[in-house]
Amino acid sequence: MSISMFAASLIAIATAFAPSFRALIAMRLFLGVALAGVPAIAMAYIGEEFHKRSLGRAMGLYISGNSIGGLFGRLATGALTDWFNWRIALIALGALSLLFSLYFYYALPRPNHFRPKPTSFKETGRKFIGHLKHPGLVSLFLCAFLLMGGFVTMFNYIGFLLTNPPYRVSQTLIGLIFLVYLTGTFSSTWMGKSADIIGAAPAIKRSLAIMFSGTVITLFSPVIVKIIGLAVFTFGFFGAHAVASGWVGERARANKAQASSLYLLFYYAGSSLVGAFGGFFWSGFGWIGVTALIASLILSAFILTYASQRLAEREV
Repeated sequence: MSISMFAASLIAIATAFAPSFRALIAMRLFLGVALAGVPAIAMAYIGEEFHKRSLGRAMGLYISGNSIGGLFGRLATGALTDWFNWRIALIALGALSLLFSLYFYYALPRPNHFRPKPTSFKETGRKFIGHLKHPGLVSLFLCAFLLMGGFVTMFNYIGFLLTNPPYRVSQTLIGLIFLVYLTGTFSSTWMGKSADIIGAAPAIKRSLAIMFSGTVITLFSPVIVKIIGLAVFTFGFFGAHAVASGWVGERARANKAQASSLYLLFYYAGSSLVGAFGGFFWSGFGWIGVTALIASLILSAFILTYASQRLAEREV
């Protein structure tokens, strides 16, 4: 994790000196590769080092930190770009990340349950395939695909809705919409704690119901009502994501890092594929088409959660 964080921080700073657009894209690609190690290993670390009874709360706190970081990064980058330029913004955030990486390296307790083992590409591939043969885990991987796909679709296209007639909301106010991420900061911790009490599957289903309600609320006309619906939707998403990612660590009896990696692979695949696919619904059917797509994704995730719950009951 520390290597990933240091590498990502340094690449972020180096990106500010990219001489061309192609170089900028290449640097962002390397940044994504470096960053990928952080959430995958962090989820595995939490799954291995925390007791089952506190796993949900721990994962919830981790996800809430993600929401705060995502919000801060967007707002800080925008402000620094307005005051100076985008290169200064990247240097500042990269330097701040480097400082936090140093703190992380010295402050994080060394793992007590991890045991280093020799490995190879063949052995690593075998571990991945083993997880893909586990129906309960595959259900959660697909849930991640659907959840992130719905989340990105919502935020991708609600901006188009609000900037077009009859709303004509300014770009500045559209940027402030990301403040609804703060609801996710609370819900990820709260739902994670709830999962420790009522179980992961009920907590995910509760979060999905909240997501569905938020989606429906965005269909009403007033802008303030749409923003409320977006906040409710975001609350549900971060709650479901926190609990599902923690459940992956619990369901994977071994090779937790590989299980977390697969969860994140499906998670970001949903972001890329479904987020882009939502454009066809926006172009063809407008906002009602986008919400219909998101609602179908949520309902599918609900069915997968139920299936994973039944499989977990059989494993006991």
